[in-house]
Amino acid sequence: MILIKNGRVMDPETGFDKVTDLVLSGGKIKSIGDTETADFEQIIDAEGMVVAPGLIDVHVHFRDPGFTHKEDMQTGSRAALHGGVTTVVCMANTKPVVDSTEILDDILKRAQKLPVRLVQTAAVSKGFKGKELVNMEVLKAHGALGFTDDGLPLMDEEIVRRAMETAAKLDVPVSLHEEDPKYIKRPGVNAGKVAEQLEYGGASDEAEAVMVERDCRLALETGASVDIQHISSAKAVDLVKDAKAKGAHVTAEAAPHHFTLTEEDVLTYGSLAKMNPPLRTKKDRERIIEGLKEGTIEIIATDHAPHSEEEKAAGLEKAPSGITGLETSLGLGITKLVREGHLTLMELLEKMTVNPAKLYHLEQGRIQEGKPADLVLFKEDEEYIVEKFYSKASNSPFKGWKLFGKIYYTICKGNVYDLSQD
Repeated sequence: MILIKNGRVMDPETGFDKVTDLVLSGGKIKSIGDTETADFEQIIDAEGMVVAPGLIDVHVHFRDPGFTHKEDMQTGSRAALHGGVTTVVCMANTKPVVDSTEILDDILKRAQKLPVRLVQTAAVSKGFKGKELVNMEVLKAHGALGFTDDGLPLMDEEIVRRAMETAAKLDVPVSLHEEDPKYIKRPGVNAGKVAEQLEYGGASDEAEAVMVERDCRLALETGASVDIQHISSAKAVDLVKDAKAKGAHVTAEAAPHHFTLTEEDVLTYGSLAKMNPPLRTKKDRERIIEGLKEGTIEIIATDHAPHSEEEKAAGLEKAPSGITGLETSLGLGITKLVREGHLTLMELLEKMTVNPAKLYHLEQGRIQEGKPADLVLFKEDEEYIVEKFYSKASNSPFKGWKLFGKIYYTICKGNVYDLSQD
């Protein structure tokens, strides 16, 4: 048994918030409450620390198989642990694409040995071509807990409708990358004043809006659980809010970079600030924060997208889009949302633990007796500098930033990882 004593235990689902003890046994939470000293295998004194559910990130790219020069399961898991993330939901845009049981079975078999929990999504369309649906029933039976062609938009409305209808029957989410190519001159940078200054072209917010409007309508018509991925614009937030009011089962996720940075940061960070959808205006950033505050945006997810140093060094035009995010998400949430008064710490944790768990019907993401012993222990008010990355990649604009919320321990499946020793 493991005793965690004197920590501020926070459970976002029940609102429990108290300085007390936790006892872990057999990979589960055995008891919550003051505990007399007993024969424990390990005792962690968490005085001054928050003890929260391990973070659940529903938008992660481990690049395995096919692109392991960028990241692999082992390095991605190590990055997750150092970010307090105990469950990752991996996207299907690997090589080969996760559109068959053979590929899915291989990933899930290898994932069993990882120190974190890996949930694998499958593709919506065969080969990510957007033309023919995968066999969603069979893939779910083999362990796919959701479906997405993330990285590419699904342009065929009939394909999307059929996918949603099937997903509704299977009770799994469909996650959607919302960018219509008709409104994109060049991806990765917002079509605004910075793109004009750089003579880059850019991606209009209309590219996102038209797709979100269509898919919110389809969600309402089919009753499917639909996840609008990495929402980036004020227009899209408003569309999701309206769809929710009408009764659509639409969830929106915001990435830390979209509530932290704007298109202006492309001038400072270059290709490290290039992503799809792009960083947009101050108004868009403020609307995303407001969306988080009002509950329109229920989930914070990183879109952890590692790329090699050589790839990102190719310059703004040639470099691939995306940044790493697993190791900085909690710190950015505390620094930019909690400390600036937008969310309480409990509200932040809700969007990073139990809400993601509910989307994928997971039992983790909670601190309750009998639930999985997946936890993160951190000091909310302790500042640290983003220096070392445990991911295989370090393509982040946040290198050198001072953030709050230093993580001391991550516990997954009852196994304790003491990060203060690294």
